[in-house]
Amino acid sequence: MFHSFRRFFSTLLFIFSCGTFMAQAQIAVPGAQAKSVFPSAETVSGPKEYTIAGISTKGINYLEEDLVIAVTGLSVGKKIKLPGDESISRAIRNLWKQELFSDVNIAVDRILEDKVFLVINIEERPRLSRWNYRGIRKGEAQELNKKINLIKSKVLTDAIKKESVVRIEKYFDEKGYSNVIIKLRERPDTLLVNSVILTFDITVGKKTKINQINIVGNEHASEARLKRTMKGTKESGRISLHRADDYSVLGSDNKRSFGKYLKNFGFLSVSKTLDALDPYFRPKFLKSSKFNREKYEEDKDAILQYYNTLGYRDANISKDTIYNVAKGNINIDLRVNEGRRYYFGDIKWKGNTKYSDETLTKLLGIKRGDIYDQELLARRTGSIPDAAGQDISSLYMDDGYLYFRIEPMEISIDNDTINYEIRISEGSQATINNVTIEGNDRTNERVIRRELRTLPGAKFSRADIINTQRRIANLGFFNPEKTIPTPHPRPDGTVDINYAVEEKSSDQLQMSMGFGGGVKFYGQIGVTFNNFSLRNLFKPKLWDPLPVGDGQRFAVNYSSNGLTYNALNVSLTEPWLGGKKPISLTTNFIYSKYSSTLSDNSKSFIKVVGGGMTLSRQVKWPDDNFVVSFGLNYQNYQLQNYSGLITDFTNGFSNNLYAKFSIQRYSLDQPQYPRNGSDISFSFQFTPPYSTFSGIDYSQVDAERKYKWVEYHKYRFKADWYKTIYGNFVFKFSAKMGFLGYYNPDIGLSPFERFQLGGDGLSGQNFFIGRDVISQRGYDVYAQNATIFNKYVAEIRYPFSLNPTTTIFGLIFADAGNAWSNFGAFNPTRLNRDVGVGVRLYLPMFGLLGLDYGIGLDRYQFDPTGQTKTSLKDMSKITFMLGFEPE
Repeated sequence: MFHSFRRFFSTLLFIFSCGTFMAQAQIAVPGAQAKSVFPSAETVSGPKEYTIAGISTKGINYLEEDLVIAVTGLSVGKKIKLPGDESISRAIRNLWKQELFSDVNIAVDRILEDKVFLVINIEERPRLSRWNYRGIRKGEAQELNKKINLIKSKVLTDAIKKESVVRIEKYFDEKGYSNVIIKLRERPDTLLVNSVILTFDITVGKKTKINQINIVGNEHASEARLKRTMKGTKESGRISLHRADDYSVLGSDNKRSFGKYLKNFGFLSVSKTLDALDPYFRPKFLKSSKFNREKYEEDKDAILQYYNTLGYRDANISKDTIYNVAKGNINIDLRVNEGRRYYFGDIKWKGNTKYSDETLTKLLGIKRGDIYDQELLARRTGSIPDAAGQDISSLYMDDGYLYFRIEPMEISIDNDTINYEIRISEGSQATINNVTIEGNDRTNERVIRRELRTLPGAKFSRADIINTQRRIANLGFFNPEKTIPTPHPRPDGTVDINYAVEEKSSDQLQMSMGFGGGVKFYGQIGVTFNNFSLRNLFKPKLWDPLPVGDGQRFAVNYSSNGLTYNALNVSLTEPWLGGKKPISLTTNFIYSKYSSTLSDNSKSFIKVVGGGMTLSRQVKWPDDNFVVSFGLNYQNYQLQNYSGLITDFTNGFSNNLYAKFSIQRYSLDQPQYPRNGSDISFSFQFTPPYSTFSGIDYSQVDAERKYKWVEYHKYRFKADWYKTIYGNFVFKFSAKMGFLGYYNPDIGLSPFERFQLGGDGLSGQNFFIGRDVISQRGYDVYAQNATIFNKYVAEIRYPFSLNPTTTIFGLIFADAGNAWSNFGAFNPTRLNRDVGVGVRLYLPMFGLLGLDYGIGLDRYQFDPTGQTKTSLKDMSKITFMLGFEPE
């Protein structure tokens, strides 16, 4: 009996050993075609060593046989032990890891003495032929194709199918459809071998909207304020009332809150949504009420972060409940535990040698007894970057301390007071070793390098990096959102800085049309090449469509009203004359002619020919945002029976030789949609005082001789300020002023260089006769020969798209302005006001496209004496613009 038991046990052990090997190595014995490597049960004495004499494959359709064998790690000549060799198990695991096969096994083909021939049997997974969707719109399908990243002819794995379903669910969840159902069907493609077609059957259902958000437990923050903190989770604006047991999760506080409004009904709530009340509550189009789980979780964190700014560092959301209400919408109930309010205690400094405790404490701006605000502390220390640079990290890093580290540590809590020790590791000052630029495919590198404020050998400075980033963006050749500086510290204590840029089209086509200036229709077309290259003019291979890359600006502008009016303006600007210093040279040529036929069939015209040049230089005092310019210009006027200037000068020639000095400070963070900074300029334009040296009594000469060489002095001031007020909302305020004076009272004011106020600002012919055109939305032109004006503009802007290829923003505005014929009548408080809305669209090729609708508020204009008032007509105006924005 014992012998029988032992024999049974040996047989059982043999079967167990074979089963274990088969489970691990998946060795198959394919019947007549392959011989088993296993000895019989009676003669088993353990694994036997064999030499692999050959390896073949079966089932391969697309893959290379040699590659499949190479992946296994098996090779001819390698010795293995059968059964139970780990290299067989490893070979099969390596094949499964490729995710290319639906079945894998390694079998013995035959054995010759101590040599074994193996065959790798595989079944390739099918490849994806194509895919389609059912149950959704074509536009949604096109968007999903960008999301799921399926690739034709790629092996289709379970992981790929699962990932595609997850991405589709996420796509619809972000759109507010949280109950989407996706069924995946797979069928063979009869036209291709081992290929399948995927079909996603999608049932979207109704959009899940948030009906109400109910918050309780909030004693020190209003419910409305907490809801504003939730940026991605908004109520739909409906009133939805439910039975009392729906509010059981909220407790008695919530019942009191809602009960005081509903007790007159005799019960807390009803289950029906009162759709009829919708008009009396917040408009739904102002807020997106779709529910997104990911944004909801972020918004719960935002509530706690807001409480932290109020000193409630222990605040938490103890319970939140989401439940369905009528029409598939949901309510959200939140219970907040605020905890106690904390205050800052003593703040001590450790490790600072560069700056004293007093200096750092003053910059920190936090005193004992201030309400605890963790975000404020992080912002003042620099753990959260401060765009203005008013933090301790910026103080050190602007002085070269790249390796500076700061760590605020709580050292004790006394009741409601938190004491801090701020530990500083200053490190050593770093100098800049090398500066590299990448991404400039069209623009020459020297054009970018001359804007750098981070130069090799200089101390590292965070402020200089930000300044350089702004300067590169303001060139207008690159996407400002993708202009990214990256410091790379080196072991020797120096730092390399790389500036990554992304080119964008900067050339612009300018077109406009309008009515005014005594003509029925006015049109203008122009083209501006903002990255022109004069030296590549004779290198056609570098044209795109004209030679580019040197940062020069070449502009051609043509205006016309048929035979009545024609004007041409050509200009070229070299921003770095000589290539070594920031001195720019601008040259321009102008020609214009305005003509008409008088009642007696005689001709009337004015013709202007002229040009000039201007030198500008960047200066470093008071800071390097200043540019000083000086220009010399000449214009020759020919008049015949032209009465559009002043009554006593209608025929003859006039010469206008003038110098112009200007100073400008430009600190906008970017040109298309500035969020912060200013653009301020002052100009002084003057002619020589010819009459002082001529010895002529100008009270006795005719107008042609009096104005042969015009003389005047003219002043212009313009200031634009931009400031981010909340999120992407930007406030802009502008002030513009101008004044024209004279030297000799016998000559009086020049017939040229006057100011025109009102209208759309598109009557460009006035510019070429020396008349500055100042638009005002909501009014027709109401002053044409003014010698003094002022204008103020206030706008609130909000961007709909900040994509550099399509920047779109809307605005609301309020303007106020007026103009006077002489300084004696000037009254800066008597202004014509208007309000309105507008939209701006920037396209790389066309530049600015805009539309404004303005409504004038003041219906009367006083004459220069301030006594007589006349009615202003057409108090609402629509202004179109293309290529440029009028002043």
